[in-house]
Amino acid sequence: MKIFFNRWLVLAAFFFLVESAIAQIRGTEITVVVAPDHADWNYETGEKARFTAKVLRAGVPMRNVEVDYEAGPEMYASVKRHATLEDGTMTWTGTMPTPGFYRLKVTAHVGGRDYSGWCTAAFSPQRIKAKATMPADFTAFWDGVMAEARQTPLQPTVTLLPERCTEDVNVYHVSFQNIRPGSRTYGILCVPVKSGTYPALLRVPGAGIRPYEGDRWMASLGCITLEIGIHGIPVTMTQDYYDKLFYGALNGYWEMNTDDRDGNYYKRVFVGALRAIDYIATLPQWDGRRLCVTGSSQGGMLSLVCAALDKRVTCYGAVHAAMCDHEAALSGQPCGWPHYFYGKKDVDKKAVEAARYYDGVNFARLINCPGWFSFGYNDDVVPPTSAYATYNEVTAPKTLRVFQQTAHFWYQEQWDEWNEWIREQFRE
Repeated sequence: MKIFFNRWLVLAAFFFLVESAIAQIRGTEITVVVAPDHADWNYETGEKARFTAKVLRAGVPMRNVEVDYEAGPEMYASVKRHATLEDGTMTWTGTMPTPGFYRLKVTAHVGGRDYSGWCTAAFSPQRIKAKATMPADFTAFWDGVMAEARQTPLQPTVTLLPERCTEDVNVYHVSFQNIRPGSRTYGILCVPVKSGTYPALLRVPGAGIRPYEGDRWMASLGCITLEIGIHGIPVTMTQDYYDKLFYGALNGYWEMNTDDRDGNYYKRVFVGALRAIDYIATLPQWDGRRLCVTGSSQGGMLSLVCAALDKRVTCYGAVHAAMCDHEAALSGQPCGWPHYFYGKKDVDKKAVEAARYYDGVNFARLINCPGWFSFGYNDDVVPPTSAYATYNEVTAPKTLRVFQQTAHFWYQEQWDEWNEWIREQFRE
């Protein structure tokens, strides 16, 4: 028994050390840094941007390093070359005659591995024009969809999650009917324990399939929070459950029925986000006056949808919003994720017409409440061209906070400013 116990002790110590080592892995020894000669990364059309690229090992330029680099308008690089950098550095000059973004990407090849860095300069971004066509019946279509969906009663379910509750916040797993009887949307509802009425925050998700924890932190500061999933399944399962769906039945869900305005996968998703507002409106703890919708990427798009179609939304936060300006690719301009028509020679006209009803630009054109936008110039998933094109279409009060160096991720400062802006909207 003593030997058996000691063996388990050794194994436990081994796994602890392995997990600790993995948890402490951060970054890489080799980095590729690309920077422009304007601190704000902004230029006027026709002006020249001068880029400097450095391949660093432990912060020091490497010698005789092999690199590939590409340069040109984002998503449409016009130059692709190979070079050996004797002192680990290179310079490049680029320009654009029309509003948009120009990107230099450098990939170093060291020890059988590739290390990339890039910089994306803006040229008169405030003059970027969206290419999205707004159907004449756009508003009528979505009004009709919602009128029909609301004929289905919410029939909410509410289950307390004691293990997630805190001294200040009660946490529930909730669901309510969506677009038709039996079709449900699930989420995590967090409500302050202290009696009273509060503003409400609806958090809408980025792409993927995953469980959700709910926003207890914001709830502890004095608001109702509801974080929803979009796939009509409970949001409290283990990750392997969602992985099976992601690689199985829901693989590539964002491309399902994109040529069918009425059968598009996102029709139910958009309706679910709007019905989440219906559900919030039933809560006796909501003050009936202040309601914010926010999310990033796919969630940024859902924020635009809710702000455009529901007057109860008093503000929204759209961070690197996806699904914007799909048609831009048809004229050689960067389009938003999922890049439906990018690089395609034969484009289905029916798919183009259907995509117009699911384009964030067209929702942005309808918004009347204040919004907070944020994105990065280096985003290679949601091109800043599409992000700026969408922002430029909004005529309601809006705030833009650019974090130039971010790609499709957050800086801590960006996250903090986002949440602080929401809190500011909730203040009496």
